[in-house]
Amino acid sequence: MRLIFLFLILFSFTGFISCKSNKSLVEKNSEEKPPKNNLKKGELTERDNLKYQYSFHTANKEKILGNYDLAANLYAQCIKIDNTKATPFYELAGIYTLMGKNEFALEFAKQAAEIDPSIQWFSLQYANLLQKNGQHNKAVSIYEKMVKMWPGNIDYNLELANAFLLSGKTSEAMKVYDRVEALTGISEEISIQKQRIYISKGNHEKAVEETKKLIVAFPNEPRYYGMLADLYQSKGMDEKALETFNLILEFDPNNPYVHLSLADFYNRKDENEKAFVHLEKAFLNVELDIDTKVKILLSYYVITESKNDLKDEAFELAINLIKTHPKEAKSFAIYGDFLLREKKYVEAREQFRKAILYDKDKFVIWNQLLLLDSELNDFEAMEKESEQAIELFPTQPSLYLFNGIANIQLKNYTKAVEMLETGVILVIDNKPLKAQLYSSLGDVYNMQKKHPESDGSYELALAIEPNNYYVLNNYSYYLSLREEKLDRAAEMSKRSNELKPNNASFLDTYGWILYVQGNYPEAKIWLEKALENGGAQSSVILEHYGDTLFKLNEKQEAVQFWEKAKKAGGNSEQLDKKIKEKRIVEKLK
Repeated sequence: MRLIFLFLILFSFTGFISCKSNKSLVEKNSEEKPPKNNLKKGELTERDNLKYQYSFHTANKEKILGNYDLAANLYAQCIKIDNTKATPFYELAGIYTLMGKNEFALEFAKQAAEIDPSIQWFSLQYANLLQKNGQHNKAVSIYEKMVKMWPGNIDYNLELANAFLLSGKTSEAMKVYDRVEALTGISEEISIQKQRIYISKGNHEKAVEETKKLIVAFPNEPRYYGMLADLYQSKGMDEKALETFNLILEFDPNNPYVHLSLADFYNRKDENEKAFVHLEKAFLNVELDIDTKVKILLSYYVITESKNDLKDEAFELAINLIKTHPKEAKSFAIYGDFLLREKKYVEAREQFRKAILYDKDKFVIWNQLLLLDSELNDFEAMEKESEQAIELFPTQPSLYLFNGIANIQLKNYTKAVEMLETGVILVIDNKPLKAQLYSSLGDVYNMQKKHPESDGSYELALAIEPNNYYVLNNYSYYLSLREEKLDRAAEMSKRSNELKPNNASFLDTYGWILYVQGNYPEAKIWLEKALENGGAQSSVILEHYGDTLFKLNEKQEAVQFWEKAKKAGGNSEQLDKKIKEKRIVEKLK
């Protein structure tokens, strides 16, 4: 019998029955209820008995092989030959359950249980299906019969109690729990169920009493004291709650969960210093799992977005996490997140690098590390670390973007093109990333003076994101430097300033396009806006403004701004000539 039960469990987790176009016996049977028992045992002819045995054993074999549709047809054939045997009904109920045809599964399970109620698995299947179909009262009836037939089976008693609960009959469920307790003694499972029933009925005193019984039975289990303390807290009985927590600490002073509960207790009372003392003790205990600690730190991360006074506590806990879990990547990663938010980029990067030493298979950590390389303008590190990440995650397109950008900055233009083009191929359903890859391709092709490829890449980026103001600005600026498609350049630059106003670089681009178009008065207005919005420290903007002043015949002022451009870092030969000769020296085309 045990083999049958185990096989039912195995069978319930196997693959779904395949569907065929021909109408099978199972499909035919699904149109009608199982046949009524109109045969008597022993009435089969020898030939029919042989046919039954052959069909039944073949059905079992096909089921073992996973051919469930064929097995179902054979079980149905068994029922057709002899509908007084329960097992084929039982097996078909299992098949219909897999098919999601619960109504028919229930009918066949019922038939199996009625044909042979002495087989407990048949009744158990029927009761389970009744509950699955929401027929809890009927399930109660079946479980009651099972408990009468097998009174010592604790599992059936517990199933009966559960059926009573689902039927809303808590008093009857409580009687069953009391009966089981009389057989087995006090147990956590039953005491907690009884406690929940009392709480649902608003009987706090009985819930407390039930928890105390559990403590008497298991006086050295701190969790039960914690449950009692929680019950006291739920009713505002803080003194009793604290007294209970202190009882735990008497025999288990290092229990981290008690310290967490006490931290929560004092937090509710706004006694934050006491709360943190207990929280720190919990964090310094290696028995408290790292995931629980990380969850607490994540809550700190959210809270400290608005409460700066808790940041010191958060950092202290993060450092304690590393002390107690020094070989866990999570310890370093979450500390890195806190440092990153404070713009401590060098320190944050160091933490992410340590995290990778202990777990190199977390893509999100590599991504944070590469973002920090970019933020620190450490393109050598960015190129090297993105190469390492690509070896681990060769299908992640963002890694190719990082590597491509790094190689652009390192003037490895051919390698940059290779990596960016690979990234474009790998992108799936991520338009912003694809646009950024095309934009970077536009940059690198421009540096290679492959202007048709550069323009084409920028156009592809804008086709994806027409309002990408960085692409609009860069593309239009490069066109102005080449003095090509100036109307298109002016249109794009103007749009970038509409999308992101008061940006010195964008204002300078539009001013320079106007300059190239010969509209010097308007160019002066836009370049002055650029200077007013942070451009006064830019050698490029200062030089552009000097050039515009020269064209407007303000030559003395022009030279002054060229000299300012030189002091701001401008070091081109062209700028030196302007200062020396006090005039614009036109480039040879």
